[in-house]
Amino acid sequence: MTPAVAAVGFYAGIMGLIAIWLGYVVGNWRRATKVSIGDGGNIDLIRAMRGQANFVESVPLALILMVYMALAGAPALAIHILGVALTIGRIVHGMHFAKPGQPGWQRSAGAGLTALVLLGASLGAIGHSLAAMF
Repeated sequence: MTPAVAAVGFYAGIMGLIAIWLGYVVGNWRRATKVSIGDGGNIDLIRAMRGQANFVESVPLALILMVYMALAGAPALAIHILGVALTIGRIVHGMHFAKPGQPGWQRSAGAGLTALVLLGASLGAIGHSLAAMF
């Protein structure tokens, strides 16, 4: 196993822990609102569910791109830069959805960092693919 592949595994593990945290947040809102299925029209539960859903919508693609980069020969430092940014982005984004009344900058900053990771990893994957094709 290369250091870059090991780095992806490390960040995938961290993302797993964040996913558990977000699931816990949604579960707490479900218990508090006594809504076991759906959202019951409760804005706080809807908010928590969207935070969790956004994580599930964006993190797998970021990790897939990072895995490809690592397997294609990207340096471990590149994976660490992407992984740290993704971790910070997802924690900050999740904090916005964990409790009502959280500042809006958390959502924007977290989404922005995640978008930058997706952009960087996408360009890295494209670059490594082009280098291998030609």
